[in-house]
Amino acid sequence: MAKKLFREPLTQEELNDHRATLNGEPAVYCGTYGKYNNGSIDGMWINLTTFRYYDDFIEFCERLHADEEDPELMFQDFEGFPKDWYCESCMGEDTFEKILEYADLDDDMKEAYQAYLDHYDSKADLSTVQDRYQGHYYSPEDFAEQLFREIYDIPEFLENFIDWSAVWRNLETSGDYFEADGYIFSSY
Repeated sequence: MAKKLFREPLTQEELNDHRATLNGEPAVYCGTYGKYNNGSIDGMWINLTTFRYYDDFIEFCERLHADEEDPELMFQDFEGFPKDWYCESCMGEDTFEKILEYADLDDDMKEAYQAYLDHYDSKADLSTVQDRYQGHYYSPEDFAEQLFREIYDIPEFLENFIDWSAVWRNLETSGDYFEADGYIFSSY
């Protein structure tokens, strides 16, 4: 017979400290498979950024469901982090740490990261994307112009003869840069 684990129920203060407001912060809705299989979705939206350590998060989830002898956690929904990191039953420590790192990014970098995941490499880590990120531009041609103006002193008499669309196409087809939703990334 399995040993019954004692879990102290959560206090109202603990519940309030970790309850998600769903204002874009990384959050999961935590229920259990046992409750779900019995027709209940009883659980709570949990703000992941209120935890420093994965083990504390899991302990909170288990205490949230202290009414079950051995709760099998079920993360029924998510918000505020890339969908590739969501798993109904298996949020691991590595994923938890990536989500906390992602939460520290500013909104522009979060959007850039999502664009990179969607259009280039769905498994890329944050540091790779940050290293490759060149900025957000109205058009890729604007990026090409800025890049060349930073590198070269373009004589005034040539400015009207430069086709920035062609310059961008060259940068893109050479494989040095790519654009995703207005965000420009280097390929190296």
